[in-house]
Amino acid sequence: MNRADGFSDLAFFATVMRCGSLAAAAQEMGVTAPSVSKRLAAVEERLGVRLLQRTTRRMSLTPEGERYWVDGAAVLAELESLERSIAGSKATPQGLLRVSATLGFGRKYIAPAIARFAQAQPAVEVQLHLTDKPVNLVEQGFDLGIRFGELPDARITARLLALNERLLCAAPGYLKREGTPLNPRELVTHRCIFIRESDETFGTWNLHNGARHESVKVRGSLSTNDGESALGWAIEGHGILMRSQWDAAAALKAGQLVPVIPDWKLPPANIYVVFPTRDHLSAKSRALIDFLLEEFASHRGEGLPTTGTW
Repeated sequence: MNRADGFSDLAFFATVMRCGSLAAAAQEMGVTAPSVSKRLAAVEERLGVRLLQRTTRRMSLTPEGERYWVDGAAVLAELESLERSIAGSKATPQGLLRVSATLGFGRKYIAPAIARFAQAQPAVEVQLHLTDKPVNLVEQGFDLGIRFGELPDARITARLLALNERLLCAAPGYLKREGTPLNPRELVTHRCIFIRESDETFGTWNLHNGARHESVKVRGSLSTNDGESALGWAIEGHGILMRSQWDAAAALKAGQLVPVIPDWKLPPANIYVVFPTRDHLSAKSRALIDFLLEEFASHRGEGLPTTGTW
């Protein structure tokens, strides 16, 4: 067996598993689904085992397929690390770069920045994946991601992209009609708008003022997993909203929203560019990280105002 064929087959199989279906793998590789199926059959014939159980609706790993995928991924990672080490950090950025970001922030800020990066680095092809669902960079094969808040995964390295506070805000009309709360405990008498996020206890807002801490269970009839919808409800006067600085800044500047109990602070939602922890970053990843850090340099300064310069 030609060893180069073995590495090529490993990379092919890893792509199929990452994409989740033969059709999706074919689309990413720019070939037809039958050609992917034929290639998979050839790999199985060469190895003398079945790697996947395939039906018209789904595919599942055989025990041999799981070992080929898991152990093969480790082999590929070692090979990639070796090549990056040899190529060095001054290699020309080139090849495919897969980036994940959240929907709202990704659409408004990351997508335009990546367009400018692509103009500066024509040899790099960037695939930007926008989603508000949790993304596992390592398992889903992303080179970089943009994340908010704490980063518990030890396999991930993070660089601070931008400082980003959370704040409570409401429409002036709502506060005129319902009254303005003066402290966290008064929030329980108000209608509040919720954004369902996986990293926080739903309906509980944690605030602090120096050494004083308050955990308030608030109520409201409107909730969503979409930040833009929640912001729209707040502007229309449906209640008090907890939102990130970057998202609320324009409405605050326009007077559509005003801060509520601004002396009390919420846990920050700082924005990070994250990437799988490796000994050596590829030239393309390093180039995009450096580019984004430069693009957002003004948002890492000390003492940014609550309304920000977003």
